[in-house]
Amino acid sequence: MTKAEILKKEILGQYRSVRQFALEMGIPYSTLVTALERGIEGMAYGTVIKMCDKLSLNPVDFSSLERDTSLGAQLLENRVMQYYVKLNQVGRDKILELMDDFVQIDKYKAKAKRGKQDK
Repeated sequence: MTKAEILKKEILGQYRSVRQFALEMGIPYSTLVTALERGIEGMAYGTVIKMCDKLSLNPVDFSSLERDTSLGAQLLENRVMQYYVKLNQVGRDKILELMDDFVQIDKYKAKAKRGKQDK
C-alpha cells in the first residue's frame, strides 16, 4: 500500500469524506485529491506532517501512532529520552530527582488533559 493509499484510508476512516478533511486542514480539496491519486511526494513537507499529526500517523512510515497523543508530544518525549540516555548513572539519578521535585510544585504540574497539555 502506498503512502497516498494509507492516507486516503485513514482520512475516510476518521472523517465523513476527503472534502471534510480538506476543509478541516485548510487544504484545497483539489490539491488533496490530486495528491491522493498521484502520490504525496509533490506535497509540501509541512503539509504532510500536519496531515499525519491530525490523523495520528507516523510521518516517516505512516504507521498508526498511539491515539490521544499528538505527534509533537511523541517527538518531545523522544528528544527527552535521547538526552537521558547520554547521561551517566549520576546524571540520570539527578534528573529523576529534579523531576520528582518539580512534579510536587503546583506551578509546574501539568493540568488535566483537555486535548493538549498546557505549558
